[in-house]
Amino acid sequence: MNQSKTVDMEGIGTVLFEPSRRAKRLNVSLRPLRGVRVAVPQRTSFKTAKAFVRSKTLWIQKHLDKMKKLEDAHQTLSRQAAQIDQLEAKQRIAWRLNALARQHGFAYNKVVVRSLKSRWGSCSHNNNISLNIKLIVLPEEILDYVILHELVHTHIRNHSNDFWKALDTLVGNARALDLKMKQYSIILL
Repeated sequence: MNQSKTVDMEGIGTVLFEPSRRAKRLNVSLRPLRGVRVAVPQRTSFKTAKAFVRSKTLWIQKHLDKMKKLEDAHQTLSRQAAQIDQLEAKQRIAWRLNALARQHGFAYNKVVVRSLKSRWGSCSHNNNISLNIKLIVLPEEILDYVILHELVHTHIRNHSNDFWKALDTLVGNARALDLKMKQYSIILL
């Protein structure tokens, strides 16, 4: 297969077959708002790829149902995010950052709250913290988790075991909250 093909498959819907030089085997992925994609390795025929997808129909249908729920949640949260008062949201997020920094003894240089396309927050080497304005529509525990995550980065610049231990002392099970936060990542799109 040497060029991408989009095919409507029974029981699944639209599937994008894309040739891939990096793929070692056929790989099906589902992305919210993007649909079903199949990475097709070189020297694999379209016929073989299509048969592979047919053999995975039940798995794909199960995950399409989950994806539909995510897409519905995305629409709801996106509507909420579109309706937020930008100035009020920036003030509330900055206020929460200040409160958590004081409570836990962290210091940062400055904060910027704006719409980010691919992340909830970041911390620069100068301890400048950038936070996504869309955090305002997430549950408070996720807002606090993201803020504390960035505050810990003012001391530990990576995601080493020491970082996760430090974050755990502040939030409890940091990895579980990280997974929960990732469930909301669809609204970054």
